[in-house]
Amino acid sequence: MEARDSGRLRSEIKALIVSELNLKGRDPETIEDDVPLFGAEAGGLGLDSLDALQLAMAIEEKLGVHIPDAEEARSIFRSVRAIAAHVAKVRSG
Repeated sequence: MEARDSGRLRSEIKALIVSELNLKGRDPETIEDDVPLFGAEAGGLGLDSLDALQLAMAIEEKLGVHIPDAEEARSIFRSVRAIAAHVAKVRSG
């Protein structure tokens, strides 16, 4: 995947996170690519397990990519960059 396409995918994922999880007032472009999405780490989004379920369903519906269950999903949802890498990998076959 070209860097431009990768950047576009990360922007699309950020917009999806903000819209699907109702992060009102949050500009998707202010979300760092490598910031932790879950937990209480400084600078992270502080999402929880319900957010993970909702986000997985949105990614499957909007991006057409299956998110596996349990431990594998935990590493995929580590950051926006990790989600984008998973989507790119699945799409490339």
